[in-house]
Amino acid sequence: MRMRPVLIFDGDCGFCTTSVDVVQRLVRPRCEVVAWQHADLESLRVTEERARHEAPWVTPTGRAYGGARAVAKVLLSAGGVWSVLGAVLTLPPVRWAAHGVYRLVADNRGRLPGGTAACAVPGAQARRA
Repeated sequence: MRMRPVLIFDGDCGFCTTSVDVVQRLVRPRCEVVAWQHADLESLRVTEERARHEAPWVTPTGRAYGGARAVAKVLLSAGGVWSVLGAVLTLPPVRWAAHGVYRLVADNRGRLPGGTAACAVPGAQARRA
């Protein structure tokens, strides 16, 4: 059994990699951070489809949270003022707004600074059409 949570991100996406680097440096979450391309997704009980769609946070017991909920978990794990922000992200209506913002960013990460064509979320174009 793992002792620490795991944050899974898209290692092929420049925007995602830069975001994770900034979070690790400034927020300092108490977790392992691994690109889904190098993760044992089966043992983490996360599908590749989910890992491509959102950044899952997997607890040591195997429960997975994705998207804005994963961001809240990252912040909560860091403690201090970050955990206050993480707690706020779990409250409605902030939680609902955070989900919308997360999806907007995730679906358009290829257009954001550091993003490349490799960052495009499969199916995001179809959802926008």
